[in-house]
Parts: sequence; structure tokens; C-alpha cells
Amino acid sequence: MTTIAYIANEFPSPVEPYVIDEITELRRRGADVICCSGKRVSPNELSLVERAFWKETRFFQPLSDDQLLGAIRQLASDRHHLWQLFRPLLWEHGPSLIRRVRTLGHTVMGAALAEQLGPLGVEHIHAHHGYFASWMALAASQLLGIGFSFTLHGSDLLRRADLLSTKLRACRFCVTISDFNREYILRNYPATRPEKIVVQRLGVDRVLSWPTPTPVAEAEHRRFCLLSVGRLHRVKDHRFLIQACAALRDQGLDFICWIVGEGPERPALEKLIAGSGLEGIVYLIGHVPHADLPSYYRYADLVVMTSKSEGIPVVLMEAMAHEKLVLAPAITGIPELVEHQQTGFLYQPGSLRDFVSAVSWIQANKTSTAGIQHAAAASIAVIYNRQRNLRAFAEEFLARIPQPEADLAHPVLQQVRLSVQRN
Repeated sequence: MTTIAYIANEFPSPVEPYVIDEITELRRRGADVICCSGKRVSPNELSLVERAFWKETRFFQPLSDDQLLGAIRQLASDRHHLWQLFRPLLWEHGPSLIRRVRTLGHTVMGAALAEQLGPLGVEHIHAHHGYFASWMALAASQLLGIGFSFTLHGSDLLRRADLLSTKLRACRFCVTISDFNREYILRNYPATRPEKIVVQRLGVDRVLSWPTPTPVAEAEHRRFCLLSVGRLHRVKDHRFLIQACAALRDQGLDFICWIVGEGPERPALEKLIAGSGLEGIVYLIGHVPHADLPSYYRYADLVVMTSKSEGIPVVLMEAMAHEKLVLAPAITGIPELVEHQQTGFLYQPGSLRDFVSAVSWIQANKTSTAGIQHAAAASIAVIYNRQRNLRAFAEEFLARIPQPEADLAHPVLQQVRLSVQRN
């Protein structure tokens, strides 16, 4: 049995269900997966499934006194690897002084991770996202003398690529979620071997019961509905969306806009909504459990995204699976998902005029877009099928990790492993 440690900055997280999906699929194939989280998370807003994972997860921030002592002991016992970890902090170009100092702390957390994983026979560490947990994984893997890998999405590659050269050089392989990301890595980090970078797409479940068409009488009396789903964070740029809503109102469009999600930008967004006179038009819905999102998708006429940085958003996949029109910026990997005027609509990034024009056109022509909606759902079913992509992820992942020699030599275990992989 292969023993893997799987770490994320915050785990479990309601906004990252694909992490649990990947762990579950690896376990289904016989891997022993130890769940770890850089930060301690509260179980209050977690689902029953997420709480079950929370109970087994090892947390590393804040470190307990015992964890801190174990980390110091681990670092002091291996001066060679200590220097290998500290050298990039001194010489690699890019990170600010503050980020370098923080990475010193993350190195200590990585040592604490190594201290806990050592006795468990862990053979490989995987980090989801390229943020600080990936440095913890790198540090722990070097101290333990085992391999590590990590997954890159969007902002962790394009906006917060701290010490990424070192991570790419040290990793056994790197998973990323779009062709755009792979090409970006190979172009900007030319020392990286191409075979290290694996494109593995995320996915969503097929919607089996399509939304019932809105009765004509009801459709004539309700307002056109925009829906945005995402954390209230600056990178999601909900301020742009609110400014666009003000412009749409001034043009006379009768509509409402629901913004589903929670986050640190809420006070600023509330102030902007009030200052723009958009009460009764723009609503900050707050956190909605993932299981309840389909009702919002079904009601919406257009699902919009205004982010400054993304990978390939699951939110857009879900909306398209519900046969909903989507409008998103033509950035990063989004054009791989949304083909303009074929499976959805794209607008020029940062262009308020282009966004407002697109919304106005869609609202005026919504009765003639059924073909785009059907094509969107069909493309999701073929390319972004969650179960199929999870199987592909697990097969690729396990194929890149050396299997225990004892297991490989045993013919019965070989047959069991082959049978699991086929199923």
C-alpha cells in the first residue's frame, strides 16, 4: 500500500470540494492518504462529509509547543538539508523581504510536518495549490528524503508564484489544470522539464434533471437575473461587477444581480452598493452551501465572472452543466472552457464597456440562445466530466510514484492493484 500525505493551505474547505474528491479517489485505489492542513479551520460551516475529513486532519498553524520543539529538533539534526532549504530564501529572485521572512516560518512548519509524517511511513507528499503549504511539502520531503508534487491553479501561478523555480526544480511532478498554465510554466521557467508538468482538468457532475422552462407569463413579469458565485476577495473583482450594474441600470435595463459568497471584501462592497444607489438591484447573498447552489443556477438568466485571475473555474462548469449562459473575461484558461458565442460569452478583460455591451445583447436576445446553452452542457459532459477526470488524475498520480517493492513483487497484490485501476 502506498502512503501519501496530502496537504492544502486550508483543509477541508467548502470552496475546494475537488481536494476531497482527489483524496477519496486515491483511497479507492488502495492508497493510504494522510490529510494535512497548513491552517487550522473551523468545522462550523462544513458539511457532514467535510466534518468527517476535518476530524482526521492534522493541522499545523498555529504550532503547538510539542510541534515547535519537534520541528526545531528535526531542522537541527540535518544541517545539509537546512542549508538547501534556506539558500533559495537568500538567492532566488522575486519574493519580497516580508515573504522571505514568512517562508522561514513555513520552513519550520514543514519541519513539523516531517516530524509527524516520519513515523507513518509516508512515501510521497502532495500539496494542492502553490501557496505556503507547497513550501511545507517541499521542506518535509527534503528532510524525509521522499518525493513531493503539487497542483497549480491560477493565482498561485500568475500572482503569487513565490519561490516557484525552487518548487518546480525539486518536485517529482507538477499537476496543473489548463493548457494555458502548462505553456506559461514552460515559457517562464525554461529549466523545467516538460514531462514534469501534467495537465489534469477538474470537472463537475452531469446534471441529470434539467431545469424546467420558466412559464411564459412568469418570465414576462420577472427581472433578468445576473448571478455571480465566488469568494468576496479582491481578485474576484466584484467592484467591477457592481460598477457594471450601475451602468446597466443607467441604460434602463430591468434586472437583479445576486452575488453568492462571503469574504473580507463584504464591507467595501456593501458601501459601494449603497453609494451607487443599487439597493434592491444588487444583493450580497452570503455563503450558500454547495448543495443549495443549483437553485440559484436554475433561476439565473446569466452567470457572470469578473475575476482578475483564475484557473478554469468550477463555477462556470457548473453553470454550463445547468445549461446556463455564462459571461467571463478572456483570461488564462477560461477560453479553453468557454468558446465565445458557441458555448458561452467572453469579454475583454477590464473593459466595462465590453462587459455591459455583452450583458445588454444577451438580455435582448435571450430567446435565441438555446443552442449555445445546449452546446455548453454537451461540452462539459465530454471534457469536464468529474468522475472521468478523477479517474485520470489518480491513474497518472499513482503511476508517477514508485510503488513499494514488497507490494509489486507479490503477484496477488499486483492483480488486486490492476483490478482496482481498471474499475
